[in-house]
Amino acid sequence: MMLAIDPTQKNSFKRQISNGDLVIVYERHDIMKPVKVCEGSELQNRFGVFKHSDWIGRPFGSKVLSNKGGFVYLLAPTPELWTLALSHRTQILYIADITFVVSYLEVIPGCLVLESGTGSGSLTTSLARAVAPTGHVYTFDFHEQRATQAREDFEKTGVSSSITVGVRDIQGEGFPDEFCGRADSVFLDLPQPWLVIHSAGKMLKQDGVLCSFSPCIEQVQRSCETLTTSFTDIRTFEILLRAYEVREVNLEHGGVDDIGSPGPSLPCKRRQRSRGSTNGVEKSGSSVPMANPCGESRGHTGYLTFARLKCV
Repeated sequence: MMLAIDPTQKNSFKRQISNGDLVIVYERHDIMKPVKVCEGSELQNRFGVFKHSDWIGRPFGSKVLSNKGGFVYLLAPTPELWTLALSHRTQILYIADITFVVSYLEVIPGCLVLESGTGSGSLTTSLARAVAPTGHVYTFDFHEQRATQAREDFEKTGVSSSITVGVRDIQGEGFPDEFCGRADSVFLDLPQPWLVIHSAGKMLKQDGVLCSFSPCIEQVQRSCETLTTSFTDIRTFEILLRAYEVREVNLEHGGVDDIGSPGPSLPCKRRQRSRGSTNGVEKSGSSVPMANPCGESRGHTGYLTFARLKCV
């Protein structure tokens, strides 16, 4: 959870909502909104009017009621929820790709990570949590307005102490020399990442790991050709996530087929046995939980290419 950290207890996070905090207002799994708590303000949505003053002092995760009896949940702005709720200034990485990147880049507390470009800051927020409290993420974007907006978002979510945002054309100029040999990991999300691979190699510590995100396979091929000169263990992945929905199905009206549609009714004797009986009296309306793939699944987002700097 990326909230304000108590300096006297570095591993404990504030659990109560205070005036000025950022909360994620959760209506349902696909409708979430970041809201700054301001005493005297109100949130209006289809469920009614919610007074911010009713939120202050409550623990994160609370269910709060509106004037009409509707409700929402007030959730902490974790990197996972922030990825779903943030304003998209650019195409972003989602949770499936982010978790893979953080794991394969071997990012742990205390690491120094370089990133280009910052974009909407989705990955940057997760990297900051991974390196906290003693590590740091230095992220660069050539677009000054995007960098400014990202800085503001990091302030809102409480991760700004672990992130430094710079304005620099990394693809044209490379990373600043001050990071030479200091970076544990480097992440690239650029149109022509092969132009930066030499610079990234100079920034990495011995045995450091680089990751490049590219939407097109032609970008991957050219990057891999360049990586072979200074890197080893070069691998490319495509992460495809398939979500399932679990719901109760009433056996009285038939089963469910392989794709989640109602199947044919059970024969009479089988239907009776499936219901079971107690003292000769049949149970009616029995139901079972069924898991079926969701109709909407996010397809291709991009390719993740990882490589490890050769030891000299």
